[in-house]
Amino acid sequence: MKVLIVDDEKHVREGIRLLANWEENNIEEIYEASNGEDAIQLIERYKPELIFSDMKMPKMDGTKLLEWIKENRPTSKTVVITGYDDYDYMRKAIHFNSFDYLLKPVDPEILNNTLKNAVEKWNEEELDRKKKLNFDQLVNKMKPAYRDRKLTHFLTSRSVNEEVFREFQFYLASEYRVAVMSLTEKTIEQFNKDRELAYFSILNIISEALNEKRAGIAFRYLANKGEIAIILWNKAEDVDRQLTEIYQKIRATFNISCPIAVGGPVSELAKLMDSYELGKEQLLSMNVLEKRETRVYIKPVLPKLEWKSLMKHNTAIKMAMQTGEIGAFTDIIQQIENEFTENGFLSWKQLLHFEKEYRIVGERWYKHFQIPLPSAWDSDSNRIDAFFEPEGSFLLEEYKAYIKREIAVFLKKVKRAASSKESSIIYEIEKYVIANFNRDVKLQELSEQFYISREYISRKFKKEFHVTITDYLTKIRVEKAKSLLANSSLKIYEIANLVGYQDDKYFRKLFKKTVGVTPNEYRDSKISG
Repeated sequence: MKVLIVDDEKHVREGIRLLANWEENNIEEIYEASNGEDAIQLIERYKPELIFSDMKMPKMDGTKLLEWIKENRPTSKTVVITGYDDYDYMRKAIHFNSFDYLLKPVDPEILNNTLKNAVEKWNEEELDRKKKLNFDQLVNKMKPAYRDRKLTHFLTSRSVNEEVFREFQFYLASEYRVAVMSLTEKTIEQFNKDRELAYFSILNIISEALNEKRAGIAFRYLANKGEIAIILWNKAEDVDRQLTEIYQKIRATFNISCPIAVGGPVSELAKLMDSYELGKEQLLSMNVLEKRETRVYIKPVLPKLEWKSLMKHNTAIKMAMQTGEIGAFTDIIQQIENEFTENGFLSWKQLLHFEKEYRIVGERWYKHFQIPLPSAWDSDSNRIDAFFEPEGSFLLEEYKAYIKREIAVFLKKVKRAASSKESSIIYEIEKYVIANFNRDVKLQELSEQFYISREYISRKFKKEFHVTITDYLTKIRVEKAKSLLANSSLKIYEIANLVGYQDDKYFRKLFKKTVGVTPNEYRDSKISG
């Protein structure tokens, strides 16, 4: 496995090289680049599976690099490492499917946890890609999977395959449209979670309606999970009526809502993908709060609203988290709802984006408090589906209540974890002080390292060890100095420097005050003894 580190600061690249456990994760090749342009050349040449990248760099910054990677090397896992704790940077990293977002200076433990998780995720996805390849080879021999695969490729290829045109009896027409139908996980549940049965049953209804009028062809769109594509070649004025009939028939037969959106007309089969993309955007733009009898969208439905991001509330969420009480989240949740549902409009796309950001924020807090993620946070599950009514509208109040319960459970876990860690945290601080005895460890540093106040550390440490941290550090340094005096020929000033004192006169005075004799006298006593 190969890794690329992209940062314009050489010491940062070297630091990541030194801190990461490469061998443990089977990483054999490590490359470096100082900007996005150089990184692209290395990516094209070596095709690294994992890429660590800064955001602010000369020539080509991290945002443009992530955009290029998403389009040209989507299988690579990217981890953003930046000194800017800015929700806009974080939002861009999420938008371009970055695996994680780390802040400088990088914590070695967090870095290695992220490295381990990224490698595991890449291996998992690589296994899925290999399985998909084997599956694709199999579907060539199967029906209707063969049909779905051939038509999916026909739609995405942007070229006219005469063989497919004849095999599936496409009609010559002056214009074509592509409609997109969504099948959610809740829809699949109506068929006892049998995905194949769900697609077969729904496609059967659609095909009957289309064949009757010789109006088009429908198939499972394999390029995107949960979609059926319908290529239409009937008259424009018949599209609305025909799709409405299909929607209502499915609704009446299975008591499920499968929304349909139609892209604009195209004059050539090679441009079908343009119509599909407009239809998909239409589908994602539907107002999920709207009570609507028939969810068929012919005309654009998305008003010009500002794109909303949960990340702008990071500071407020952090403050509420510090209180440890669910009541502190009430105003935040209400404010977020007001922003996201402006004028009673919440697009499906915006809802999905909120859920994605909510999970990312939540995962960071779970990781922060070292609490295992709940099983409901499985990355493959779509929890939003559970909050849609049979007629297709989104149950916002139930979704909010669910999130509040989830946050409340998390806060209880934090309190339980805190109570068990409270007694041990001081001993962790003691270990830290001992490990860094040769430099001045300030209370502020300990506060930032262990996320507790200076006052608490000072009070709790003295209660546990009956001395201040300063006196404890002095004791450790003197003991180290005694050992060096007895077992080495180092000069007194050299020993003073090694145990954290730059002024050897001060060290001599402190040593005599603590031990009762000067450093030289102590050494002489050990030699003569």
